Amino acid sequence: MMKGRWCKVLLCVLAVSLSWGVRGQSIHFSQYFNAPLLVNPANTALSPDYDYRIGANYRNQWAVLPVPFNTSSAFADVKIGSGGDKETKNWLGLGGVIFNDRSGNGELSLLQMQGAIAYHLHLSRKMMLSFGGSGALVQRAVNLDKLTFDAQWDGYNFNTRRSNGEKLGTLKASYTTVNAGLNLAFFPNEAVYTKLGVGLANINEPIETFYNSTTNKVNMRPTINLDMLFKTNEQLIINPSVYFGMQGGASELVFGSLFRRNMSSERYAKASELIVGLYHRLGDAVIGVAGYQYSGWQLVANYDFTISTLGPYNAGYGALEISLITGGSFNKGYNSRAMYTCPRFN
Repeated sequence: MMKGRWCKVLLCVLAVSLSWGVRGQSIHFSQYFNAPLLVNPANTALSPDYDYRIGANYRNQWAVLPVPFNTSSAFADVKIGSGGDKETKNWLGLGGVIFNDRSGNGELSLLQMQGAIAYHLHLSRKMMLSFGGSGALVQRAVNLDKLTFDAQWDGYNFNTRRSNGEKLGTLKASYTTVNAGLNLAFFPNEAVYTKLGVGLANINEPIETFYNSTTNKVNMRPTINLDMLFKTNEQLIINPSVYFGMQGGASELVFGSLFRRNMSSERYAKASELIVGLYHRLGDAVIGVAGYQYSGWQLVANYDFTISTLGPYNAGYGALEISLITGGSFNKGYNSRAMYTCPRFN
């Protein structure tokens, strides 16, 4: 019986490892489009509708396996110098992100606090260049007291009163990272918007270790993101996008589209939208998305259905993810959309 149990656990761990090799990102959300500062620091305060934004993300992944993940994040950003009535006004963006990830019986965790800055420059009335950078303080931790080791096996059970042969208590490791990114946006009219972004995380390749190693570097993580919006009529906006990132020998490719349906009527003064979408993480999951936006609030949820080699061991259950974003303008009489056009329902 014990043998069968451990075989199952080992198979699960192997499947997780194979799946992780496909996904490969230490920080990721399926709703990458709702975690803008984690995708690229050049996205800081790049928003046509708001002078400031506040958002939160939560992800529960692989809950049916012995190594579940719980991930949460909160961000905020603000425009500086966005007032005025010029259509070619440039502005500065400031923002910050707190990210936390926790998994496994040993409570392996990652806590990241990141500050970001970006400048958004109009090249013409139809094109904008954004460039940004960020710096982060990262802390890793693991509680060895909640794990068992070979040295604690007494022939019948794991005896936690035996020495584990390792350090006791919680181990912590800290380091800093530097990130940078660029965006090029093209908006020929109010019905079409296209943005291509490239980013590079961990430029300084910091050392991450619990045991004073000098060789365990955090690899650079280049990313590329293409985001498009097409307003087909007053009732529908189509929003396809693609995200690709790689780190070390692993990579992640996610692509799909959101569809925004105008739910407003003359009866209601505030805009409302129904949001649905479908995405695919290559080799790993099919992602269904649903949400709603009312006035300045947007709530979106998705579920990842596992199709990778992990599927037989978690019955296809992947991850539940939720995001909540809100924002507003400092000057009620000033329309920030005058800075650049972007498809939306009027």
